[in-house]
Amino acid sequence: MNPEEVRDFAERYTAAWCSGDPAEVARHYAPEGSLTINDGTPSVGYEDITAAAKAFMDAFPDLTVLFDDLQAGPHGQEYHWTLDGTHSETGNHVRVSGYELWDLGDGVIRTSRGYYNQQEYDRQVSGGAGAV
Repeated sequence: MNPEEVRDFAERYTAAWCSGDPAEVARHYAPEGSLTINDGTPSVGYEDITAAAKAFMDAFPDLTVLFDDLQAGPHGQEYHWTLDGTHSETGNHVRVSGYELWDLGDGVIRTSRGYYNQQEYDRQVSGGAGAV
């Protein structure tokens, strides 16, 4: 994919996360694609990736994902994002940024390794984005 195609893909991927349809997120992955979050157990294939996306969408019914940046690196594309939403159980506003390192092929994600600050996320879920 050329840089313009990758940027267009990133915009569509962002829209999928904002769509409320977790299967729409999974459709951006290869059939055997994988999503790993913070070095956890990989979600492999459409069903697992749909379940991973659904977990975030359930936790944040008003989920918005912002497309912050896209950077080509030696190990793939870095897709930088910000998650913004109200946590369904605590009612606290959460705004945390992170990135995914993508290995792309044939117009889809083969592997995505996503990272965000888990401690900051947990702190905001407990006390809200404005909590100190």
